[in-house]
Amino acid sequence: METRALVPPFNLVTATRKVRLAEDAWNTRDPDRVVPVYTEDTLWRNRVEFPAGREQVRQFLQRKWARELDYRLIKELWGFGDSRMSVRFAYEWHDGAGHWFRSYGNELWEFNPEGLMKRRIASINDLPITESGRKYFWPLGRRPDDHPGLSELGL
Repeated sequence: METRALVPPFNLVTATRKVRLAEDAWNTRDPDRVVPVYTEDTLWRNRVEFPAGREQVRQFLQRKWARELDYRLIKELWGFGDSRMSVRFAYEWHDGAGHWFRSYGNELWEFNPEGLMKRRIASINDLPITESGRKYFWPLGRRPDDHPGLSELGL
């Protein structure tokens, strides 16, 4: 993946590109496309789960996307330093009963010198929404370049 070519120290261009590539990968909802950008010993905190290592992350993502249906995600760079980034995000999904949610959150990312993420700390809140309250309508997969981001959507 191109994400690996973006290595610390980051600047505004490389940090912004790294975030968009992460968004694109997550919107595939394919753990095998997402997991390779993390170190073998990556450490996560996601809500109340603490996956450690690529295999636990893969299993976590498989469970997540089996539960969070029609998942569509937008990420936005919030800040960055040498090897760290702060990202805010919102994603929309529905459960098996057809109840829609928008999940808001913040992530803290830390990268190794090769550009692989060694730590991901996520704080997430779920807001029930009506189907008519949805804001993300692109076909499943990558968000089109002309689709508004979080700031443009007022999120």
